Amino acid sequence: MRVPISWLRDFVEIPASITPAEVHAALVKVGLEEEGVHGFDVSGPVVVGQVLSFEPEPQTNGKTINWCQVDVGEAEPRGIVCGAHNFSVGDKVVVSLPGAVLPGPVPIAARKTYGHVSDGMIASTRELGLGEEHDGILRLAALGLDPEPGTDAIALLGLDDWAVEVNVTPDRGYAFSIRGIAREYSHSTGAAFRDPAAAVTPIPGTGFSVVIADDAPVR
Repeated sequence: MRVPISWLRDFVEIPASITPAEVHAALVKVGLEEEGVHGFDVSGPVVVGQVLSFEPEPQTNGKTINWCQVDVGEAEPRGIVCGAHNFSVGDKVVVSLPGAVLPGPVPIAARKTYGHVSDGMIASTRELGLGEEHDGILRLAALGLDPEPGTDAIALLGLDDWAVEVNVTPDRGYAFSIRGIAREYSHSTGAAFRDPAAAVTPIPGTGFSVVIADDAPVR
């Protein structure tokens, strides 16, 4: 079972400086088996950009590229070559700037291509390691997001998150949930456990009556 650290923190107090090895060690103490660690393998700078303009440029190979001017929160926009066509002026996108590394690993650098120096890359969902979608770039509006240009996209999209994987034996079904793993972590470390379900207050006089009719009880 893979346990995202950000989700685990919804249930139990975990220090910001915690490492995957420390989380695994705590869970091993209560009988869970360490399997592995999973992350997004993305390093910055990866930021939010806003498309200011783009010029379609047909190429001799039959492909049409877009020469884009993108606001990334700096004094001047960045010129970026983009082969996708699923965006419009004003769209908020994810821009990997020179020095960034995407999953692969794919290092990003300013490079000359199609007659321009592309000063970064506008990324797709698959290029960021968020999914398999690769028909075009990731438009943040599709996720309901409207951040300012220059915002750290790694934190925005949870690309700094990681998960520990543990093996859960069939006799411990309660540990097949994040809540169950969080309780085990709390037992192991003494960290404060908080159950979101405990904050739900029933409203008197609502709901449905429940009748238990057991005509064949097991003795």
